[in-house]
Amino acid sequence: MSLPPQLRKVAPTVWELPVSYKDGMLVPARIIATEGLLAGMEAGVFEQTANVACLPGILKYAYCMPDGHWGYGFPIGGVAAMDPMNGVISPGGIGFDINCGMRLVLTSLTEEEVRPRLHQLVDLMFARIPTGVGCTGFVHCSRSEFRQVLEKGSHWCREKGYAWPEDLEMTEEGGCFGGADPDAVSDKAIERGFDQIGTLGSGNHYCEIQVARPKNIFDAATARAFGITIPNQVVVMFHCGSRGFGHQVATDYLQSFLRVMTAKYGINLPDRELACAPFRSPEGQAYFAAMKCAVNMGFANRQVILHRLREVFSQVFHRSPEELGMRMVYDVAHNTAKLERHLVDGTMREVLVHRKGATRAFGPGMAGIPDCYRETGQPVIIGGSMETGSYLLAGEAGAAATFFTTAHGSGRTMSRHQAKKMVRGQKLLGEMEQRGIYVRTDSWGGLAEEAGFAYKDIDLVTAATEEAGLSRRVVKLVPMGNIKG
Repeated sequence: MSLPPQLRKVAPTVWELPVSYKDGMLVPARIIATEGLLAGMEAGVFEQTANVACLPGILKYAYCMPDGHWGYGFPIGGVAAMDPMNGVISPGGIGFDINCGMRLVLTSLTEEEVRPRLHQLVDLMFARIPTGVGCTGFVHCSRSEFRQVLEKGSHWCREKGYAWPEDLEMTEEGGCFGGADPDAVSDKAIERGFDQIGTLGSGNHYCEIQVARPKNIFDAATARAFGITIPNQVVVMFHCGSRGFGHQVATDYLQSFLRVMTAKYGINLPDRELACAPFRSPEGQAYFAAMKCAVNMGFANRQVILHRLREVFSQVFHRSPEELGMRMVYDVAHNTAKLERHLVDGTMREVLVHRKGATRAFGPGMAGIPDCYRETGQPVIIGGSMETGSYLLAGEAGAAATFFTTAHGSGRTMSRHQAKKMVRGQKLLGEMEQRGIYVRTDSWGGLAEEAGFAYKDIDLVTAATEEAGLSRRVVKLVPMGNIKG
């Protein structure tokens, strides 16, 4: 693919499109990438990042992370900070799966202990954690009680016995975005979500048993601080979000914003998918409150999955989760909008940060992360494909330039349709098992969509975040077993 001729290199891993690139741009657009990653990006990434730069109230730059690829409205990997007084909020800058995120859980087990029981573990995980489109969970709450979940997030899980107190401390924002208002949510969204707590869903969502081998540790001191303390230690990582509930919230407000964006507020943008409303408007505040409900549902969903995982490991190894050391490293979201304080042109101020397929990466000493991570920086979890591995990283001070944001995953290199044309799910399953990766899925097509070749090289993506000063690599985590929808 030929790169836009106006694109210029402004730092070793920073590429910029000037405001002259497209009519309506208010700030430059910046792509964080190495030359190799940049060359593999779709033309749509540059167009969408430039479109984001047209949003009213945007500050400094529109960003795209090294894993960036074409998305709805924003590119996946897109980041934009808005002035909350005169800027907008856009569902396309957050995504349909609101609070899709990552959670990493330790064990005190080694690969040598887990390998003989791997099939038993994965089979039981697959039986206990519902996967696939439309799946429902074991938590049976009424629609009225579901509204409490939307307000309380992980705190509801603690009240019901699904969480340890320390789980909330190790979750972004304590597992709850304050200000969620269930009255801002449609009945249809409630109907789609009230029975989906504790479910993995489909697509690129997964729950994976992984191993931290000594040869894959980049920063031994930080790895110890994060709980990686024994050779070949086994951990569990999972990736999911707010399921059909979040999708409906996004759908409802996209339609609402399309009705008022131009007719009421006179906002004209180059892409309808960036439909937005002024953040301080009634419509903008209603969406913000509804989005927080979906964020809290996502936190509760992952918390209940962790509860199930602890049950599974306890049953297989005949020890309590406490004895198995099944404590959290961290839970971090990558599809949200948040009010945060950042330094902008020498002044500390409140800004509204949209992160769409991008991860918060607070650096050492920053408020808002657990005290035990103040010296290391926030744990950052970047998921790779089910064939290649994932990374645990730490936030860096250099991420201030991107409003303390880094990549969220590998990033796709081809569509799901293309991937399914290139490999059969059954064949892929057999090849992975020959390499020591045992997978259970309820969809052969869904498995083929997630083949490793459909994604960028996770090693290159995480190396780029480190070179850019956004997050530094701590340890690569290699897959052993995986369940998928």
